[in-house]
Amino acid sequence: QVQLVESGGGLVQPGESLRLSCAASGIIFSMYAMNWYRQAPGKERELVAAISRFALSRNYADSVKGRFTISRDNTKNTVYLQMNSLKPEDTAVYYCNAQSDVVSEIGRGPYWGQGTQVTVSS
Repeated sequence: QVQLVESGGGLVQPGESLRLSCAASGIIFSMYAMNWYRQAPGKERELVAAISRFALSRNYADSVKGRFTISRDNTKNTVYLQMNSLKPEDTAVYYCNAQSDVVSEIGRGPYWGQGTQVTVSS
């Protein structure tokens, strides 16, 4: 079965850093763009960062631009989110997502992980 498993979340103080990982299995990883979403209590899930299949394109929400960096290692089937200068408003459950426009993957996905909690508090 397809699995996306996030890790690396935790409790940090404002200004500190965290690195999230999402390991994928059951898919041909390089055929999927990878995304990080987050959902804070009482708010809708929002897109934080996106990376194309071969990392030629990366996009970020304005609220995290300059602080977060998305990357991927297709040999490890893993996407990362480096989060620097964390703020309390970054507190949320972070989810990874796999989505493909490749014709051979029509009808498959998008796929979601279970999420990892990030709490930024003093």
